[in-house]
Amino acid sequence: MKKILFLTVALSSILFGENIKTAHVLKRLEDSNWVIVDTRDTNEYNGWNLSNLKKNGHIRGAKDFSSKWLDKEYSSLENKNILKERILEKGITSEKNVVLYGTNSVDIEKVSNYLKENKIANIFEYNLNENKDYEQLPFVAYENYEMLVPPSWLKDKLDKKEIKVFEVSWGSIKDAAVYVAGHIPGAPHINTDKIEPPPAWLINTDENLIKFAEEIGIVKDDSIVLYGDDVMASYRLAIILKYLGVKDVRVLNGGLAAWKNAGYKTEIGVTKPTSIKDFGSRVPLKKSYIVDEAKTKEILKDNKNSKILVDIRSYNERIGKESGYSYWDKKGRIPGSVWGKSGTKSVTLEDYRNVDNTMRNGYEIISMWLDLGIDKNKELTFFCGSGWRAAEVLFYSEVMGLKNNSLYSDGWIGWSTNSNNKIETGEEK
Repeated sequence: MKKILFLTVALSSILFGENIKTAHVLKRLEDSNWVIVDTRDTNEYNGWNLSNLKKNGHIRGAKDFSSKWLDKEYSSLENKNILKERILEKGITSEKNVVLYGTNSVDIEKVSNYLKENKIANIFEYNLNENKDYEQLPFVAYENYEMLVPPSWLKDKLDKKEIKVFEVSWGSIKDAAVYVAGHIPGAPHINTDKIEPPPAWLINTDENLIKFAEEIGIVKDDSIVLYGDDVMASYRLAIILKYLGVKDVRVLNGGLAAWKNAGYKTEIGVTKPTSIKDFGSRVPLKKSYIVDEAKTKEILKDNKNSKILVDIRSYNERIGKESGYSYWDKKGRIPGSVWGKSGTKSVTLEDYRNVDNTMRNGYEIISMWLDLGIDKNKELTFFCGSGWRAAEVLFYSEVMGLKNNSLYSDGWIGWSTNSNNKIETGEEK
């Protein structure tokens, strides 16, 4: 009896103690009663190796809950509610055994304390740096994780003068107060009116877009990074530059806030772009990337067999309760499109972002789509009001490795401009 008791106590201390070893993590990768959670920087989960590990990405099947999401600047009531929802969506519940892993005990403990405050008690810790056999674990990364860059990578490239960086936001310099007050060193300001002129703010002509690229000094063979205080503007331009055929277009994950939070300096004033004479092509080199109204109607005729038109707008916009735009009064949705969620307003995208405005977990996005009737294996064309939100989601789909997706840039505003186009309103059956 004493031997049995001793074995039980010993096994309990190994298996259910505060720390857990590699062998035990391996055994529980396929166990539905266990949840593995990555507490590191979101960029590391995506695929970047920022901790000098011998493997990059995340443990296969792991959820993410970065300790950074618990920093003071993200402590608004709205963000607190989002985090509580995300815990449930990630399957982190009081009934589960939760393994928190990372590369330092501070981050792990930070998330552990938060979960305990939310009545999740069965928590085990796994420090990659303290378990040198972590290489036995299967690690995976998003196929195109390098499209979203961390601040440290951008800083290194700028120091070596190996990349161009641009700040993107609405308005001329006199309206760009955030940019003038402090921008990433060497980054010129790009006014989004140049790519979508008022008063309709729909995408400019191909000819004018190429002229715009030449004016700001971008050629088709460039490698560039875009960022902004409002990250959505960066994705809007990123998709347009990829449409034109720029070879390497990336976005700073988390925007200006990520740069500042990393402790890097900004500079005040204005950096002027250096124009060039020849973009390298007189026509867009990825023409099918942005579709027009006629092509959108062809997608709808497919009746979701191989193509789906996905509506990236708020629920109130979808049912016709509001247009989402102060300058647009037409309300409703495109018949035959499928709602893909977005956020609560036309200027937010909570359903696709973490609280620090980095890209949300790609597996969660795909799971959300599946619940909405959106098959990631089909060709997805995204639209919103005029292209901003949908562009961000299209970019994320490429980060995840999805192919042949596109943007209906003119979106709801373009569609409802044509009085011959049918629209629907009200709750969907």
